[in-house]
Order: sequence, then structure tokens, then C-alpha cells
Amino acid sequence: MKIAAILDTKGHTVHSVLPWHTVAEVVERLGKVGVGAVLVCDENKVIKGIASERDIVRALRRHGAALLPMPVSEVMTKYVETCEPDETVAHAMARMTAGRYRHLPVLSEGRLVGMVSIGDLVKNRVREMEMETGVLRDAVISRQ
Repeated sequence: MKIAAILDTKGHTVHSVLPWHTVAEVVERLGKVGVGAVLVCDENKVIKGIASERDIVRALRRHGAALLPMPVSEVMTKYVETCEPDETVAHAMARMTAGRYRHLPVLSEGRLVGMVSIGDLVKNRVREMEMETGVLRDAVISRQ
């Protein structure tokens, strides 16, 4: 299965903030929309980084309450791995596991078209396994 199929199911919405938004604003946004990360993009929608709950917790440990008014650009992960819609789910899962990141923006011809999380990929894989199990069970039952 391809990443495009997951985006077709979950949607193409990508939550993003500008680099000068404060960490407090980002925390509010994460909570409001119920996601674990937002992309940090410039005015032209060029990805500059990603800010995840993990980034914020690590920065909170370093800076304490002084973190909240800081620009998110100071705590975001600057290098962001991406994928394309035709990448397989298995390949994307392997990359995310090896790189220890949980969110993967999806670019098509250099344009942002969505974002998948490791949870999206695992949910998809579980669905596939349940379907395979059902097919195998039906095949065994039909032979008896």
C-alpha cells in the first residue's frame, strides 16, 4: 500500500505555524487541533522545521517556564524527513522507526500535500493484517 492511500482516508490537512510564533501559541495549537506535531513553515509554505510535543518537553527541561514566550524556531527540529505519495507504507514505517521520528510530511512535486504519523501507518498495517487473517480463516473454513 502507498502513502497516498492513507492520505485519501485520513485527509490532506496539515497544521503549520510560522517560525516566530511562540512556543505558548504552538502548545495551544497542538492542544486545540489534537495533533502531536505541527510543521514550521515560512510565508511561502516552505518547511523550515517541525515542532513536536517531544521537542517542547525537551526544551521545557532546559528552559523551564522561560520557554513559553520563545519563538518556536528555537526549539523545533530543523531537519525534516519527507516522503512522496507513492512511497510504500512499509518503507515509510521502516524509515520512521530507524530515524526515531513520528511524523512525516508528504510532498508531491515539491508541494506539501499532507502529513502522516507513525500511528496512521500502524493503524493501516493492523487493518491490513486483520483483512489477511480474515481471508486466511475463510480459506481454511471453506476447505473443511
